[in-house]
Amino acid sequence: MIILAFLYWFRKRSMEGRGGQPKFLNDPTASGVRRYEDLPIDEHRGETDLPSFDLTTVVAATENFSSANMLGHGGFGMVYKGCLADGQEIAVKRLSRNSGQGIDEFKNEVMLIAKLQHRNLVRLLGCCIHKEEMMLIYEYMPNRSLDLCIFDKNGNSSLDWRKRFQIIIGIARGVLYLHQDSRLKIIHRDLKASNVLLDGSMNPKISDFGIARMFRDDQIEANTNKVVGT
Repeated sequence: MIILAFLYWFRKRSMEGRGGQPKFLNDPTASGVRRYEDLPIDEHRGETDLPSFDLTTVVAATENFSSANMLGHGGFGMVYKGCLADGQEIAVKRLSRNSGQGIDEFKNEVMLIAKLQHRNLVRLLGCCIHKEEMMLIYEYMPNRSLDLCIFDKNGNSSLDWRKRFQIIIGIARGVLYLHQDSRLKIIHRDLKASNVLLDGSMNPKISDFGIARMFRDDQIEANTNKVVGT
């Protein structure tokens, strides 16, 4: 019983830091991840940290994570549509507590996409962290993902050649930015139709950087330790 109590205490302490945040966001040496305030200034927005949403705001925006607002799910967890008090629509990516890969993907996404800004990359608005609750807040994409438009019979009819070509060019511009034009050299590693989201004008935006990898400027190849992606 003493051992079990110690393990429970140790796990709780490792997951909670100041203000109920996970330890890796407070301890600069924990898991090799720095605090938000230690992140370099964003190259386009000039921000030094990632905005934080309180849990009450997110719960209200998603109507307590109503199943009617659920947009989809993946290895990370569930994604919900939400609406803030000012009318702004958001997408909330909620980490599943049973997800073995979720915490690593959360850290990776915070470290990478928070520093990137491009019209063909989905915009990360902030995060919500409260004890074991960990969520990423994104801009909402009303036309959902590209795979739904391609494989859905109703959606497929709206994709004429002009729109298809526009989507192809947009994805290519996003990838070019990641590989060459951004301050960081990023390889997505899971680029597929379901990870390309479409805004109201059917402009494509690459999403889901959970397993992306950062390369050195002079690096052109690398070996992975395990199979990842789809």
